[in-house]
Amino acid sequence: MAINYVPLDKEKHKDLKVAVNNSFKYAKDTHLAAATIKEFAQLASTMPIVLIKDPGSDRYHVVAMLGMEQNQNLFLTGDSWKGPHVPSNVLRYPFDVRPDGDKLGVFIDENSDLINEEGQPLFTAEGEASDFLKNRQQFLADLANSELLTQRFVQKVVELDLLDPIQIRLTYQSGQQRNVTGMLSINEKKLIELPEETVLELHKSGFLGALYALMMSLGQLNRLVELSNDTENPIRSMQLSVAKDEEAPAA
Repeated sequence: MAINYVPLDKEKHKDLKVAVNNSFKYAKDTHLAAATIKEFAQLASTMPIVLIKDPGSDRYHVVAMLGMEQNQNLFLTGDSWKGPHVPSNVLRYPFDVRPDGDKLGVFIDENSDLINEEGQPLFTAEGEASDFLKNRQQFLADLANSELLTQRFVQKVVELDLLDPIQIRLTYQSGQQRNVTGMLSINEKKLIELPEETVLELHKSGFLGALYALMMSLGQLNRLVELSNDTENPIRSMQLSVAKDEEAPAA
């Protein structure tokens, strides 16, 4: 059933309940998940983090790679997550925070399988937010704030011209080969050559550590290769390189 996010309404959704479990079935077709700066360090120890450019604009987005192909989440075995960290933008489901008029509001996917009679109520009998919903609202508020900081981080990275297009050349056990392109990462040489005052500014803003987390996270591409062993088409080898301009279309 198609996702249908609607504003959370205490009248319309007064009887709604949301399941709390360790099932991530809803993310089985998710190969990229938006990543925010406050979780870079944790995610970098588990999965690659790259930037992609919106094909319809000049906007860049930071994403965690969950798979090498579309509709492939290598971190899922059945409904269970394989790894110590889950991106916040996966954990927030079935909720989301989106513009609602002139402010941000909480939205919910009315078609989610997590909505059932055995779940946690969203509202009390008096129509007030339940403790469960209050916790989710705080989580969403923290996520929204982190996303705003991530946007400022991306703007600074683009302003300093620190991005390089990268490509991943995959060879599968079947002998099939293909290139994964449309991603960008940090050019370490450009970072090292920045003026000292710029590096100090990045450090004080918390952006310097984030830059190194992104670079270090690329080592987790090997983890994706390992996780592919549980699929029907395992990856035999992988080669990461800087992409030529003609090989790096916008993702």
